[in-house]
Amino acid sequence: MAERTGQTRAAPAVLEAQYISKSFDRVQALTEVSFAVRPGEVHALAGQNGAGKSTLIKVLTGYHAPTSGRLVMAGRPVHFSGPRDAQAAGIGTMYQEVNLIPLRSVAHNLFLGTEPRTRWGLLDQRKLYRDASELLDRYGLGSIDARADLGSFPLGVQQMISMVRAAASNARVLVMDEPTSALNEAEVRTLFAVVRRLVAEGTGVVYVSHRLDELYELCDRVTVLRDGRVVAESVMDDMGRHELVDAMLGRALAQVVRRPKAKAPAADRAAGLQVEGIHGGPKVRGISFSVGLGEVVGLAGLLGSGRTETVETVFGVERYRRGQVRLGDRRLRPGRPADAISAGLAFLPEDRRADGVIPNLSVRDNILLATMGKTARLGVVNRSAAERVVLELMKRLAVRASGPEQRVGELSGGNQQKVLIARWLATHPKVMILDDPTRGIDVGAKSEVQSIVGELAANGAGIVMISSELEELVSAADRVLVLRSGELAGEIGADDLDEQSIVRALAGDKPAGAGLAAGEGEPDDAGVR
Repeated sequence: MAERTGQTRAAPAVLEAQYISKSFDRVQALTEVSFAVRPGEVHALAGQNGAGKSTLIKVLTGYHAPTSGRLVMAGRPVHFSGPRDAQAAGIGTMYQEVNLIPLRSVAHNLFLGTEPRTRWGLLDQRKLYRDASELLDRYGLGSIDARADLGSFPLGVQQMISMVRAAASNARVLVMDEPTSALNEAEVRTLFAVVRRLVAEGTGVVYVSHRLDELYELCDRVTVLRDGRVVAESVMDDMGRHELVDAMLGRALAQVVRRPKAKAPAADRAAGLQVEGIHGGPKVRGISFSVGLGEVVGLAGLLGSGRTETVETVFGVERYRRGQVRLGDRRLRPGRPADAISAGLAFLPEDRRADGVIPNLSVRDNILLATMGKTARLGVVNRSAAERVVLELMKRLAVRASGPEQRVGELSGGNQQKVLIARWLATHPKVMILDDPTRGIDVGAKSEVQSIVGELAANGAGIVMISSELEELVSAADRVLVLRSGELAGEIGADDLDEQSIVRALAGDKPAGAGLAAGEGEPDDAGVR
């Protein structure tokens, strides 16, 4: 086990929640929650999606005022009228979903609201970029161009920028909500180094992650929430993994059973998705593959390999210049997602906040977005039919919400993901593309999503699944396609499919029976993406 730098001895809390309760109309989100983080420690906050973690974080950071109870900092009661008050008091936050401005430069985002000024009150551009470059260097990200627009970088890099911004605020407490959900392994190492530096300087860190390995490597103590209540608190080393998971779920988690691999080769299956030599942007270069109905095909690749760009091009989010995409006997027009949807293709995007849910709309409206044409006649929605669809899918996916009318933005990340899956299930897709569907969701919800994937395939749907977790690809996929630098570098069939084979393929080695293309170069990054 890696050495931790946080404090485990008793010390006065730098931030403490005392008997915090929070309700929203009829929904009781938190009930008498007590929680404390000490200076120089990493305190894990664990629980399923919907357990109350996000609500507690928003109370700690001033977004929500508690219905009852109080917050205490360094022994003194505090009241925050908003996030600015919490920031002024020394509470920094790094959220799971990047909450910065993509059309502004990296430097502007790092110093948003605190930009250096000249003595005449004008923005000091030279100092802004110099300070930003020095800050990036300090946290091991010196290769990032501080002048480039934030939106020009992949999601993982944007998350790292968000982390640097939060860490640079000289916070006494840093709240990190799923900070590694979009990071590759190398970036995770960088983030951990930053956290260890902060706690060595006396900063208290509240750390939320569904990745248990991270909690046991980095955290000193853990508080477990379930149904808005504290159900366990322990020194990290004193709570075994099974004990932690059982506390989160309130039951023993059934052991993950690997989905039986399909015996019939793709060529013998009913025609599903056929991608033939598509050329799109620089990360989609002559890609060809097929997915039979009832088959699960995984996509693996390193950072910059073109996984997301490939599936976005197949679905029509991006246009391709050459090649073709067919679903069954129907050729899909490039750059036309509506054409893909009508043919029976569904696409669950990687970034659910930016490209998926509409936070201000209800659960009902979010689910029905892709099926309005099927639940309407002459432009009028058949409300009773639509309501039946929504309630059935909410029950099937165990969406935790007060009802179909609740705004999606009020749900936890895992429940938002379930709403997105429900949206596409409502279309009865022939083939479904899932881009990292279990990113940032808890072990219980992850197990449910994996079961849904198996159920869809068993009922005859074709599945294309990207995952940053190799174990998930091995468990779910019939075969795995490996991408490198925008090209298909090889395929690993069922007989050779294991984590070691995927790692060797990603590294450019030729695994036995995998048929990797010859002459491929070495990857330019060590992280699986």
